[in-house]
Amino acid sequence: MTLKLRKVKYEKKSHIAYVTIDNAEHENCLEEVVDQDLWKVWHDFRDDANLYVAILTGAGRKSFCAGSDLRWYVETISRRSPEWNRRRAHEGPNLGGITKGIDVWKPIIAAINGFCLAGGMELAMACDIRIAADHARFGVVNRRFNVGAESGLTQRLPHIVGLGVALDLLITGRWFDAKEAYRINFVSKVVKKARLMDECTRLAEQICEYPQSSLRTDKEACIRGLGLTLEEGLRLENTLWNTNLSLPDTLNGPRAFIERRKFVPTQEV
Repeated sequence: MTLKLRKVKYEKKSHIAYVTIDNAEHENCLEEVVDQDLWKVWHDFRDDANLYVAILTGAGRKSFCAGSDLRWYVETISRRSPEWNRRRAHEGPNLGGITKGIDVWKPIIAAINGFCLAGGMELAMACDIRIAADHARFGVVNRRFNVGAESGLTQRLPHIVGLGVALDLLITGRWFDAKEAYRINFVSKVVKKARLMDECTRLAEQICEYPQSSLRTDKEACIRGLGLTLEEGLRLENTLWNTNLSLPDTLNGPRAFIERRKFVPTQEV
């Protein structure tokens, strides 16, 4: 079934989903229509058994996502009741469709092709791997306009860059470039902008070749283990791994290693 989308492009090639925020005239900012479109896309990606990896980017070369569209934010939020706003916070569609309220254990790569600001940083952090073009710029710039974090800046950022750096970025709202983003581990790699999508596609294709079952349970254990005690986390990790024991790839992989032959996974999950 083809999804009805207005401000997001969604393309499936082999086992890879290409998701593009198509709101370049507004720096690929997030507004209600974009959030709703992305909410549909992430559910479809999660449920499509033929898709293994998603790549998220923004239309054009200027912006990945410059955060929430404050023009929409002021006009819409001010007209809605506190009860509606509370329901929005917990029921979705959330900011970017992926920042909360949905679990997707398939890998998602953020191809950061320009400005990645405020809510755009939250959206990027909801992805698993972030690769930036060398001209990308970042910042918690909402600090200047008294717009607080609502979708991960205070929760995911300290886990990614460390508490001290996170507080620096959150409190000062300063801009930083792709080199600093790499230095503080906000992104895994910086590449020339002309190579960004090729690099992300190459990585996605590599991930697609791996058996997907243990990859997904390992991601789930890593994310769900945040905040647990070590004992609780180890129990979670082991429980999730044991859900794979009846799958053919769990034995076929080690057998291929023992027999020194190429392992071709069945990709049953």
